[in-house]
This record gives sequence, structure tokens and C-alpha cells, in this order.
Amino acid sequence: MSAGLIGLLDDIAAIAKVAAASLDDVAGQTAKAGAKAAGVVIDDAAVTPNYVIGFASKRELPIVGKIAVGSLRNKLLILLPIALLLGYFLPAAVTPLLMLGGAFLCYEGTEKVLEAVMPHDARHHEAQPQPIALNARSVEDEKVASAIKTDFILSAEIMAITLAAVPAGSIWTQALVLALVAIFITVGVYGVVALIVKADDVGLALARYDGASLIGGGIRLLGRALVRGMPVFLAVLSTIGTAAMIWVGGGIILHGIEQYGPPVVGHTVHAATEAAAHLLPSIAGTVGWAVEAAISGIIGLLVGAVATPAVTYGLSPLWKRLKRSQPT
Repeated sequence: MSAGLIGLLDDIAAIAKVAAASLDDVAGQTAKAGAKAAGVVIDDAAVTPNYVIGFASKRELPIVGKIAVGSLRNKLLILLPIALLLGYFLPAAVTPLLMLGGAFLCYEGTEKVLEAVMPHDARHHEAQPQPIALNARSVEDEKVASAIKTDFILSAEIMAITLAAVPAGSIWTQALVLALVAIFITVGVYGVVALIVKADDVGLALARYDGASLIGGGIRLLGRALVRGMPVFLAVLSTIGTAAMIWVGGGIILHGIEQYGPPVVGHTVHAATEAAAHLLPSIAGTVGWAVEAAISGIIGLLVGAVATPAVTYGLSPLWKRLKRSQPT
């Protein structure tokens, strides 16, 4: 009996070790996949605060909450099953779809650059008057719906990047990693967005603090700094988000070219990163990453420069004609 009990305990210990290793593996894959999706995450956090501009302060957090719920629903109920089905039945389609998403990121990022340089011309193909909604939805509902629609595209790219970063294996492991990334990224992004949109209210409250002590003066100074600094912070965040979109999109295109295109492209990029790393061996990893990121950014701008006129003079007019041809 004692020997059997000891054997049973050994089996339980072995199972626990396997389970712990599996959890560690899932945690590691989740962290890596989340890091690869960071560029899209930054842009998501930069874009979303624009959807609460113009609303009363008391409605800001409820709007952010609605968008977050919609984003999580997009990821878990729609995109996660699609990603698993693609990964299981059509794994060869993941990279081409990822490249299409990368091209979209390049287009969006390049268009934002053009909008900053030529604000009157960058979105002229989207400047047509939109039809007035005929239903009873409020402006808030329309804003939330628009934000969720934009988030769907970014979420699709996040899930595709995550799927590509997860090694082939158990579909349950892939599902768990995708779900964890979806939850962590959504909570992280919209938690940060909530802090951003309420920072000016917090700053205003601190600036009105009536304490007469030195600490009170410091609190008021902090409040004024928050109120004045948030527009600058949002502008910087938007710039980082734009750069991240171009860099991530270009990197996705670059990796796709390395897989499907001529080998010379990948060899040239690796040779450039290695040469730069040899110049500064003490920070070789950082320098190599910076060079590859710069090359990805250049590719992203080139792809975006090609995609912008294609959308402006091709896809956008075609889409408008299709919409006009639909029966009302």
C-alpha cells in the first residue's frame, strides 16, 4: 500500500511538473506574441481617445467601457475562431493575410504622415458628405460603433500577428494564447485610454486644491502640469503610434518577402544589421534592432506610398459606386 501511494504521489508530481511547464510555455508565448503586436497596440491607444472628444466628462468612461467591450467581443467571439480555423485548415494563408494587414497598416500610417504634411489633401477621398443616419441612434452610439469598427481592423492585425508568433502545436494552446493576448491587450489598452481621457479632469481638480501649505502648492503645480501637458502627450503618443504602424507594417511585409520573395532581400537586411552590430559591439543587439526597424520603416513608407494612390483613385471610388448602386 505504501509503495503504491508513493508511486501515485510520484505520478501526481510528474503531472504537476508537466502542467507547470505547459503554463510557463503558454505564458512565454503570450508575452512574445504580445510584444510583437506592440506597434498596433500603441496606435490603438493613440487613436481611441479621439472618440470621446466633445462629450461630457461623465460620459467619457462609459464610452471607453463600451468600446472596450466591443473590442473584446471582436477578438474573442469573431477573430479568435477565425484565426484558429485558418491556422488549422489553411495555415499557408496566414502569412499572405498578415501581409495584407501589414499593407493596411503602412497605408494608414503613411496617410497620417501625409495628413500632417498636407492636411487639406491627405483625406480628400474621404471628405465626401456622409448620409445622415435615418435611425434613432444617438451621436454617442454612432461614435462607439465607429470606434469598434476601427478597432476591429486593428484587432484583426493583433490576432494575426499573435497567431503567426505562436509555434505550431496544440490548438488548445494556440486558443489559450490568443485569448490571453486578446484579454491582456484589451484591458491594457483601454485601461491606459481611460487614464488618458480622465487625466485632464484629475489635473483640473488638483489645480483647484486650496491647501495653503508647500505640499498644496506642489499639488496645484502638478495639476496645472497635467492640464497643460496632456495635449502634448497625446500629440507625442499619436506620432509614436503612426511610426509604430509604419514600422510594424513594413516589418510584416519584409518577413513575408523573405518567405516568398528572392532570398537576396533577407540576406541584405541581415548583412546590414550584422554590419551595424559589429561597429558597436557593446550595444550590438540594440543597434541591430534599430537598423532592422529603420529598414522596416522605409519599406512601410514605400508600401504606403504605393497603397495611398491605389486606394484614393481605385478602391475608394469603386467602393462609392458599389454603395450608390445598392437599393435604398
